[in-house]
Amino acid sequence: MLAVSFLLYGVLEIDASAIATKILGQFSTPEQRAIWLYRNGYDRPFLWRYAQWLGRFVTGDWGRSLHDHVAVRALVPHRLGASLALCAITMAVTVPLGLGVGIVSGLYAGRWLDTVLSAAAIMATAIPDYASCAFLSAIFVVGLHWLPGASTMTDGFDPRQMVLPASVLILYCAGYLARVTGAAIRAEMGRPYVRTAWLKGAGRGRLVLRHILPNALAAPVTVIMQQVPWLLSGMLVVEIFFGYRGFGSLLYTAAMNGDLPVVEACTMLSVACVTCAQFVSDLLTTLLDPRARGVFAPRPAAPPQDAPAAATGRTVP
Repeated sequence: MLAVSFLLYGVLEIDASAIATKILGQFSTPEQRAIWLYRNGYDRPFLWRYAQWLGRFVTGDWGRSLHDHVAVRALVPHRLGASLALCAITMAVTVPLGLGVGIVSGLYAGRWLDTVLSAAAIMATAIPDYASCAFLSAIFVVGLHWLPGASTMTDGFDPRQMVLPASVLILYCAGYLARVTGAAIRAEMGRPYVRTAWLKGAGRGRLVLRHILPNALAAPVTVIMQQVPWLLSGMLVVEIFFGYRGFGSLLYTAAMNGDLPVVEACTMLSVACVTCAQFVSDLLTTLLDPRARGVFAPRPAAPPQDAPAAATGRTVP
């Protein structure tokens, strides 16, 4: 996060004169730009300005929006909350749907059901987001007139306006999760411990729930946690297409308007979400996968060289 903050600030604010021109306009005089740079501290060295910006950002002072002329902290929470609501709806459907399809596909590997489910998952992940937006809108908005074509929420929260944006995200996320889960189940089905448990008389349900799933869920859990930060940034296309006022559309509007404080705040929040999601993913993988837990388990001490044969487990001839 520290490295990204340095690169972000360097890319956006290393050229102070360009910032003054963008803020004051191209017809501003050099004297006006010089006064603006002096008043905003741009006459100081770059590293000094970066340290000050980082200190203010960590303490919650994210500056003021250059376009809306309000504090950035007054803009971001509402828009981030809207995106988190859409993300929660998406994940609430994606996780059971993707895991269920992947588990069924893996258990029936090589059969017609596996072929159908795998083909559907590949099609769902192969279609770009903007194409899915246009395709679903053409069916449910233009053709059937079942759903509204915009999700602006101008008259308050409307569940019907959440259907199309969430459906576009669910198609891709669930399809990708199903493919990863199915591949993990197929890999575990061919391992020796599964055959041993099957030969010992373990039932199908016990074999799947007790042996296969705990070892196969490590990869799907990693994918689920990585999709959370992707949703916050990847839903930008969906939010713009349907007019949904969320985190992605805020970042897009700020970038188009050259609103550097908003761009910096949104980018750093996205980096924080990615870092936290990866950290939680590593913790869950350690809890689910016995092989990962063994890495951190204390190893038994080696027996001394002069230990008796009975203690070392060797048979005395």
